[in-house]
Amino acid sequence: MDEEIRDLPMDLRVIERRQQIEAWIDAGHGSCVLREPVAAAVVQSALLYFDAGRYHLMAWVVMPNHVHVLFQPLPGWTMGQIVASWKKFTARSISASRPPGIGVPGETSNLFWHREYWDRYIRNERHFRQTVQYIHENPVKAGLAAKAEDWRWSSAFSKR
Repeated sequence: MDEEIRDLPMDLRVIERRQQIEAWIDAGHGSCVLREPVAAAVVQSALLYFDAGRYHLMAWVVMPNHVHVLFQPLPGWTMGQIVASWKKFTARSISASRPPGIGVPGETSNLFWHREYWDRYIRNERHFRQTVQYIHENPVKAGLAAKAEDWRWSSAFSKR
């Protein structure tokens, strides 16, 4: 991938690399631990747990190999603190729930989740609506559901 984009200007290279990675993930490549209902439920429950306590949760979807979350941190909480707590709790919980020999007991968030996360600044109401739609339509785009409302691990499902 890096060879394909190396001749692009740096700003375009960053955008193109991110788009290629998103396409790769959306195609279902990589670890798909979150395809397991127990694992997806752990992540969804973790997202919901501190809603209105640490952040306002606006939209989410748990995909087989990644998660999209739209939230606004509340005063006293940073995005980094919130994401780190989700990663730490869910990595340990999912690892503990898996059969022996699958995964590493006590697995840390750095082994289970990608070290970094992608954040995006929401510029205006239109961008907000587009982002919610992108999140909700992710399972449809990936061929996992016919309609966004059919995907159990999403805020679109919970609004039924």
